[in-house]
Amino acid sequence: MDALGRLFDVGVGWSPVDLDTANGATGKRINMTMHEQVTFLVFLAAGATTDATLTLKQHTAYTSGTSNNLASATVTDSTGITYWYIKSEAVLDNDETWTKVTQSEAATISLTGATYGDKETIIAVEVHAAQLGNGYTHVSLDHAATLGAAKLGACLILPSGLRYRRKPASLGNLLRPGVANA
Repeated sequence: MDALGRLFDVGVGWSPVDLDTANGATGKRINMTMHEQVTFLVFLAAGATTDATLTLKQHTAYTSGTSNNLASATVTDSTGITYWYIKSEAVLDNDETWTKVTQSEAATISLTGATYGDKETIIAVEVHAAQLGNGYTHVSLDHAATLGAAKLGACLILPSGLRYRRKPASLGNLLRPGVANA
């Protein structure tokens, strides 16, 4: 059996976009009831040295519903992230290694533009279903607008710890039970 469908699935957080817009990138929601965790893989192209801010959100539905930041300060029975991983270099060429970044529990990740803005960067953030607050079923990752400096970025979502292992063509949609994204 292939790894796709046995070990992980793949979804889109946001398609390649210029983050220098009024809206930045609003992440698509993914249902957390069909797998144990998701890994958000964010790719940021080299560009101007503006700061980058990523925010994890939790939702009670695939569209509408209640949305809050994924942090205990916002929803007391949820837990934000305390670490994430990064690869960064002027030109990523696969000779880089992952660096673990630790932080106080929060829903946000901040990258200093002076350090990372002119480099190609991959960020990996893992969220476990158990981190969501009671009644929250979906998670997403947003990127704030960089405003004033072109910066291309994209986000893939890799659900893993699948509840049901299937052939890729038999995997359910990642909004389950929804059929359209917010």
